[in-house]
Amino acid sequence: MATIFSKIVAGEIPCHKVAENDAFFAFLDISPIAEGHTLVIPKQEADYLFDLDDATLGSMMVFTRKVARALEASIPCKRIGLTVIGLEVPHVHIHLVPIRKESDMFFGNPRLKQTPEELAAIATKIHGKFVELP
Repeated sequence: MATIFSKIVAGEIPCHKVAENDAFFAFLDISPIAEGHTLVIPKQEADYLFDLDDATLGSMMVFTRKVARALEASIPCKRIGLTVIGLEVPHVHIHLVPIRKESDMFFGNPRLKQTPEELAAIATKIHGKFVELP
């Protein structure tokens, strides 16, 4: 059965896409813990990050780094935090979170309430920076 993330990649469920290539897809979390909170996924379904083969895992991290650089250029922050939890959706996903302090990465923090228009503007800004990067 297709995961919600596979349905997003297929265009069956709308999202605020940040970046995409042949193998990977990045989009804004609709319930972010920080402005710009982005999810990076492989297009091919896999449940667990460490089940990916070496080439896919390496390529995913290179893609993730480019997304992180675009986030840094778009959202005021000190760093981009990265975490892989993977329990809420059975599809590999990396969380990228613009942070100013360590506690910004706590997933128990209240979620931001952002309108679809705000999310669209953020995604457009990040995507613009993504396509500018080599």
